[in-house]
Amino acid sequence: MTNKNRAFLKWAGGKYTLCDVINKMLPKGDCLIEPFVGAGSVFLNSNYKRYILNDINRDLINVYKLLQTQPERYIQEAQKLFSEQHNQADAYYEYRKVFNASTDVFERSILFLYLNRHGYNGLCRYNKSGGYNVPFGKYKKPYFPQKELQIFAEKSQRAEFHCENYRDTFARATDGDVIYCDPPYVPLSKTASFTSYAGNGFGLDEQADLANAAEETIVDVPKATVLISNHDTIWTRKIYEHAKRIRKLNVARTISQKGNGRKKVGELMALYKA
Repeated sequence: MTNKNRAFLKWAGGKYTLCDVINKMLPKGDCLIEPFVGAGSVFLNSNYKRYILNDINRDLINVYKLLQTQPERYIQEAQKLFSEQHNQADAYYEYRKVFNASTDVFERSILFLYLNRHGYNGLCRYNKSGGYNVPFGKYKKPYFPQKELQIFAEKSQRAEFHCENYRDTFARATDGDVIYCDPPYVPLSKTASFTSYAGNGFGLDEQADLANAAEETIVDVPKATVLISNHDTIWTRKIYEHAKRIRKLNVARTISQKGNGRKKVGELMALYKA
C-alpha cells in the first residue's frame, strides 16, 4: 500500500509502521473484525468491504461513532480547542477536570481528542476510579488532524462500532471473516505495562484467554482466520504454540519521548487458521 493513512489520534503501540507487514499476513475476505481497534491504523490501511471495530474504551468508540454520524460538527467544535490559549498547563488540567466530571458524550468526545493531542506523548490512561490522568505534554503547537479526521469519517461508513468484551466481538465472526487482534501487550518488565488505558487491566489470564478464543474460533468458524500481535516473550510463545504460523520481527518502540531512547524490541504475529 503506497499511500498510507495516519490515525488522527496519537497512540502508544499504534500499528502505522507495521501495516504493510500485517496486511501481508491478513487473508482476503469481506469483513475485518478488530476486537482491539485502538487508533485504527489497520482499519485505515486495509481494504475490506465491511469492518466490525471494537474497543473496551468507551470514550474512543464514542468519538468514532460521532465521526461516523456527525463529522462536520465534530471537526468544527474540536478545532476550537487547538489554539495557543488552550495549549497551557492550567487550561489543560482544567479541561481534564471537565472531561472527568462530564457525562455528556459529545463534550467528552471533543475533549478526548484535545487531551490526546495535548497530553504527554500520546498516552491514554485512566486511574482505578476511571479518571483520565495523563499529564500535560508541553508541546509547542499541537497538530489538529483535520485531514486524518475526514479520512476516518469517510471510511467509517463501511464500519460498525462496538464497546464490549473481546469475547463478544469474536462471537460476531462468520465464515470468511478475518479477525485481527492488537491487545495491550505483555509487558517486557514489571514497570513497562500500559494496559490501563481504559481503566481495565489486561493481565496474563486475559492474554491466555485471548489465545484460547482464537483457537476456539477457528474450530467453531473453520473458514475464519485470526491474527494476533504481541511482544515476543517466552510467555507469548507458549500461549500461541497452537498457532498455524508465527512470524517474528523487531520493531522500534515509540513510547519514549526522546528519539534516542526508542529501542527496537521483539514482536511476534500469531496466525490461526483451520
